[in-house]
Amino acid sequence: MGSLDFSSLPKQAEVIEVCPRDGFQNVQVPIPTSEKIAILDALAEAGFKTIEVTSFVGPAVPQMADAAEVMRDFKRKHGAIEAMALVPNVKGAENALSAGADTLNFVLSASESHNRENTRRTVEESLSELAEVCRIKGEKKVHVSVATAFYCPFEGEIAKEAVLKIIERALCLGCGSLSISDTTGTAHPVKVHDTLSAVRREYPRGRVVLHLHDTHGMALANTLTALFLGYDAFDGAVGGLGGCPFAPGAAGNVSTEDLVNFLERLGVKTGVDLPKVLAIARGIPARLGVPLCSHCGQGSWTLLNINESGDKA
Repeated sequence: MGSLDFSSLPKQAEVIEVCPRDGFQNVQVPIPTSEKIAILDALAEAGFKTIEVTSFVGPAVPQMADAAEVMRDFKRKHGAIEAMALVPNVKGAENALSAGADTLNFVLSASESHNRENTRRTVEESLSELAEVCRIKGEKKVHVSVATAFYCPFEGEIAKEAVLKIIERALCLGCGSLSISDTTGTAHPVKVHDTLSAVRREYPRGRVVLHLHDTHGMALANTLTALFLGYDAFDGAVGGLGGCPFAPGAAGNVSTEDLVNFLERLGVKTGVDLPKVLAIARGIPARLGVPLCSHCGQGSWTLLNINESGDKA
């Protein structure tokens, strides 16, 4: 029987915080703008290099109606942190650029059915929008998120060829980085290994982020699979918040605190201050009125504060 070579894992990984967009969008009760800003301020002190601050999606997601105000406040106070904004079309991109976003996270789906639900467009129409976004971006960066890259709530399993087609088009348009998203949270390590191996062959040196939801409890197992393939960038949402309004049954994102703890225990450094993230996570139920969906957030920090030899620090 073969053994796993943990010494081959990346020595460092970037964790990108997406709760202010992906997490907040699934909270049904309107979150005051001041509360969003306060949470973003706290996250900015935790060591993240990139934070997905908000989304410019128009009336489709009422929770994001204050996107411009939130983005402008964040950029004014935290200019050293890369401020990402999700955009599904040219109009959203124009609004995000006006508000000062550093990176436009253009989302489209590998699944035709989900793309129609999520953006009201065919995949080909979304790719045409992406071309226009790349034309108007100026000096800003365009990041492409490929949603439903493994499974679709309407079509089932997604062929890796559908993902590779979008990646090829995005690269031709000059996009700087990519996310591969398990939107439904139903992917498993075998499927993840198959798709991500193909992606790495297509895009061997580029920045590829893995965006995992945790519907079936596989997010950390899928993270480990990606690490063994050399992937070193992952989205997380503090408190495990999140979900897609247009993917029925999808649970929240892998929680940032669980993800950071997992990576650090494996010897993969993140630069993220776990105690600070835990403090933010544990305040979420009272601040937002939603349950905390993470293991570390509900456990005892004294059990987590363990050095590499296994002794309490």
